[in-house]
Amino acid sequence: MTRLSPRNALRRAAGLLAAAGLLAVVPLAGAAAPARADEPPVFTLGGPAETSLHPYRAGGGPKPSRLGITVTAPSGEEGTGFAGRFTLTFDLSGVAGVADVAFDGAASGAETSDGGASGGGALGAGASGGGTAPDCEVTGAKAVCVGTGVRPGTHPVAALVVTAAAGGERGDSGAITVTGEAEGAAFTPFTARVTVGGPDLVMEELPFRTELVPGDRQQAPITFANRGAGDAEGVLLTLRYTRGLDIPQRYSNCRYSEDDPGPSGVGRTTALCTVEGAFEAGEAYTLATPLTIEATERAYRDTFLYRIEEAGPPRPAPAAFERGDGAVLRAVPVTGPQNRAAGRTADPTPHDNQREADFRTENTADFAAYGDRVSGARGATVTADVGFRNVGPAWIGHLRSGEDVALVDFTVPRGASVVAKPDRCRAVTAAGEHREDQRSPAPRYLCPTSPAVHDGEGLDLPFALRIEEVLIGAEGEVTVRAPSARNPALPFDPAPANNTARLVLNAGDDGDGPSTPPTSDPGPDASPSGAPATSAPGGGAAGASGGSDSGTGSGHGGGLASTGSDALTVAGAAAVALAAGLALVAAARRRTSRHS
Repeated sequence: MTRLSPRNALRRAAGLLAAAGLLAVVPLAGAAAPARADEPPVFTLGGPAETSLHPYRAGGGPKPSRLGITVTAPSGEEGTGFAGRFTLTFDLSGVAGVADVAFDGAASGAETSDGGASGGGALGAGASGGGTAPDCEVTGAKAVCVGTGVRPGTHPVAALVVTAAAGGERGDSGAITVTGEAEGAAFTPFTARVTVGGPDLVMEELPFRTELVPGDRQQAPITFANRGAGDAEGVLLTLRYTRGLDIPQRYSNCRYSEDDPGPSGVGRTTALCTVEGAFEAGEAYTLATPLTIEATERAYRDTFLYRIEEAGPPRPAPAAFERGDGAVLRAVPVTGPQNRAAGRTADPTPHDNQREADFRTENTADFAAYGDRVSGARGATVTADVGFRNVGPAWIGHLRSGEDVALVDFTVPRGASVVAKPDRCRAVTAAGEHREDQRSPAPRYLCPTSPAVHDGEGLDLPFALRIEEVLIGAEGEVTVRAPSARNPALPFDPAPANNTARLVLNAGDDGDGPSTPPTSDPGPDASPSGAPATSAPGGGAAGASGGSDSGTGSGHGGGLASTGSDALTVAGAAAVALAAGLALVAAARRRTSRHS
């Protein structure tokens, strides 16, 4: 660790290191303001507004506290991140004589011969998502870090290790100010206050039952302790749980948000509960009434996060949060040996503020593939809608690994070639092997899901096919399976028979219709599970179109029911005209034959 005192200049600082798990719950300093298309993006620097320090112990050395700094960039439709260079400046003059500060470089840079640390850290690809690691220089009581690239959302950018300065006294307080600047972007500054002898809140881990069945309920008597040297005036309790769990109580001093599932398709409920009162040093507290955690009918693999921190000054409620209408959530002192033991435990670290529990619920999800039936003359381009639905009851998510839940394996019918495909799909050989050429038509396509698929959702995959040769009843295959071809079975799916459907070209009057999306399809207003995009390899679609209308899909699995190509829309109109013309010709011929 490279030490940095505001009273002593160091030549180098460690690269910025993310405080893992500490700041991944909610932005602690609000959300970044959305930017209009003609305005530069605005990034918000944040973190805990107050950090307490253990008093300096003569002969025993200081006990460290960690201060995590985050950056929030506009996400969704409001922003796409920032790829340019930026500069962050840490002004440490406000804590001179109060605290000593070090950038934690244990995991982000190696010690150099001059006592500094090599560059590296959280603003690079490991934490901010695609930028280069920043280069930091320290001069006196100022650290300047230069980096490249910030991705949308809220992400850790620095982990500061802060200790009380020798000779300081209880109650000493100071501030660290963080500012940023970049050409083409703006930063909202952040100020973190540190106080010697303040509170240190620690969340106790609950002994949950983690193997469940749908409908199981269990109590969550959330308990926390103040192991610092000062009282906390009010606390903020954060609860965050995934789609398969529910907490029926909705307290009036809590704000709730159903998170937009976004590209990952996870979706979580977040509750921010402000609990008033004086929470004294050395004491432990529990909720006056335990929470109830329920595994719902859609539970499968779920997580529950619970976190405690000092409330600090009032913050405006995010727009997406709504206040509960139930009773007031309260915390009361714990009595007995548990409280006395909690008061003797020490060593504050950020992970003590937060606990997580993983639950496995015995449940199933039925993934049902669907195909299509389209017709067209030779040379025409038709749109075929294929995919699958999760008929439920469970949602499926790989939250820890981030792996795709499943993929759709589509084999193109004989006599047709693909001229436009969804972006998520990649071309492979007929045997399913890797194919270098992704632009020219291929005999087979693999289309992965995201790491989560909600109940009632899935993937809608429109393919534009050119009819090269009219083969009556030519069939392609649509299969939803596990990502591994060696182990294609879906372990959660109790009905593998409907994992495969057909795409039929020019079936004729006697052709059997293909399977269609299951009736549990929640419709076009449902949330997607992936990224909505398509591409046209080797050029756009051309010619006449037939079959289903790709512009009216349900939007599950990323809103992929729309091809995004005007050529397909024009081709659809041409198909209608062609079909009408052929009908008139056929009618005329029948009339001629009857009168001859």
